Amino acid sequence: MTAPTRRTVLIGSLAAALPLAGCGTATNLGFRTPTSAGLNEEFTRGFVMDDELIAKVKPGMDVQTVLTTLGTPSTTSTVGNRTFYYISQRVRRRFQFQEFAVIDQQVLVIYFNKGFKVERIANYGLQDGVIFDFISRTTTTGGEEQSFLRNLFRGVTKFSPFGTS
Repeated sequence: MTAPTRRTVLIGSLAAALPLAGCGTATNLGFRTPTSAGLNEEFTRGFVMDDELIAKVKPGMDVQTVLTTLGTPSTTSTVGNRTFYYISQRVRRRFQFQEFAVIDQQVLVIYFNKGFKVERIANYGLQDGVIFDFISRTTTTGGEEQSFLRNLFRGVTKFSPFGTS
């Protein structure tokens, strides 16, 4: 038998120590850490709400300035394209093959007048299952825009891929 070389001993000790490298005590620091098995995954989908950018949008701005500031909207109104919707969702699933559950959803709505200038801004959220405007602290009442938002929130929370029984 031959004596092990220094290189063989080094490789052997690294191979033995590598599986133990993850066994130390690490602090979580408040972050939700998904594992390689796909447990506790949390994602943000859609528009990322940035308060500084949203604060730059003021009534009277034109469409091009809004697009430059916030980017392309998630969707626009079907009648006249006078409303931009920026949709943001936080979703979570506990296990890899489980469906995503919506934790939080916000819709930033930019309303334009007939001259395509910003008329008003609203930030709707999902609060206790009711569409809620975070800017004016009110819920909307009747009208064309509420039905779209209501269907948007209702469709996300009650998705059934096989239809109703």
